[in-house]
Amino acid sequence: MVSVLALLLPAQARAVEVLMAFGEKIPPFCIPESNSGIELDVIGEALAFKGHTLKPVYLPFARIPLAFKDKSVDAAMTDLGEDLRPSGGHYGDPAVFYDNVFITLRSRKLRIEKPADLQGLTVVSFRGAANRYPEWLQALKKTGGYAELNDQSAQVKTLMRKRYDVVLSDRNIFKYFSLQLKRSGFPLESIEEHRFAEVNPQDYRPIFRDPQVRDDFNLGLKHLKANGRFQAIYDKYLRE
Repeated sequence: MVSVLALLLPAQARAVEVLMAFGEKIPPFCIPESNSGIELDVIGEALAFKGHTLKPVYLPFARIPLAFKDKSVDAAMTDLGEDLRPSGGHYGDPAVFYDNVFITLRSRKLRIEKPADLQGLTVVSFRGAANRYPEWLQALKKTGGYAELNDQSAQVKTLMRKRYDVVLSDRNIFKYFSLQLKRSGFPLESIEEHRFAEVNPQDYRPIFRDPQVRDDFNLGLKHLKANGRFQAIYDKYLRE
């Protein structure tokens, strides 16, 4: 019995609280008011598989990699395109995917297949999109046909009210806010999605300071996907 306990104790002692930086407000992926959202639920349950506890810290997006580098947090949901390995980062497997598309009203019958197709149109997007997709958006930014909003629910409203011609958004974020508005009685029109970039899972990997915690997270994530819990979390926030 003693030998068995001796074997178990080291594993139990490794269970830690993981202080992790998340964006301030990215429903349905991150909802600070309730400490919930797709990304928080997935990461929290994946860490719990090996006994770890997630403690989220909500920061402006630009602060997330800085907080990791100055060791204010143990982990970060994103690196914002900056390699954090030189700062002691160990990358985990992608917990979620952000699938960015151009969205227009179907009634407009617009075709967006190349950057030139955006000329003469107005585009509203999330913060930092012009830096991520310069070949598509920098020209519009210079001519004043482009805006970025922190509140992504406003993107749906402005498109429906025809204040902008095009929204650049993650498909699931746009769907989430559309569902919220629909339930409130806000009138919605049919939309059309225009894919312009391939989803790169490597763009959205969480970063951990402790390689063992990273490995434990990866195991937990595989478990969630294998038992159907991963999809159930998505469905919880996006099912009509």
